[in-house]
Amino acid sequence: MFSQLVMLGSSGMLLTALIVLWRKHVPAYISAYRLQVWLLAGVTATVGYFASDWRLFAVAFVLVVLKAIAIPALLRTMLRRFGAQPEVRPYVNTETSLLIAGLLVLFAYVLARPWMAVTDLPTRDALPIAMGLLFVSLFVIVSRRKAITQVIGFLMLENAIALLAAVGTYGVPLLVELGVFLDALMGFLVMQIFVYQIHETFDTIDVEQLTRLRH
Repeated sequence: MFSQLVMLGSSGMLLTALIVLWRKHVPAYISAYRLQVWLLAGVTATVGYFASDWRLFAVAFVLVVLKAIAIPALLRTMLRRFGAQPEVRPYVNTETSLLIAGLLVLFAYVLARPWMAVTDLPTRDALPIAMGLLFVSLFVIVSRRKAITQVIGFLMLENAIALLAAVGTYGVPLLVELGVFLDALMGFLVMQIFVYQIHETFDTIDVEQLTRLRH
């Protein structure tokens, strides 16, 4: 049952990343990210319960407060300021993006097989999914044109790293997880400042238009 719960939560997190590739509206991206954080908190709490590690419950609580509530609120503030412009023409179209995402997940399964063969952790079945989420999140960052979409991709990448740490080590120490999260939070705040500055200077957050301006 424990392994199935972790697999269910991890699979849900991967699906939320695929939603970003499928949908074209930023509000849907924010909702997908928020759901992903709730699932990550659920996986973390589940690992904490079966591993009898109360520190993981603290990590799950911090995830909910800061990443499922605070950061989505900041993203909605950015959205209200810049307008809910859809991701009409990403670098890679929707159909091709989903195909590439599927190939990345398969590649993650190939990479994770040796790791799964040498570990007896009850969470090992979720390792390929966590690696697949990491690859798909990276693909979101490089395949989307809107700066705010790339920010969400970065946040999902941090979630993927946290999930990989949780299932790959059967839970991580509280200080390590908080350190990683604080690094990600600082990165998000810095990117938010840059997005505001870019919009104020060029009146757009479309990376493609900024590239043309440079030339």
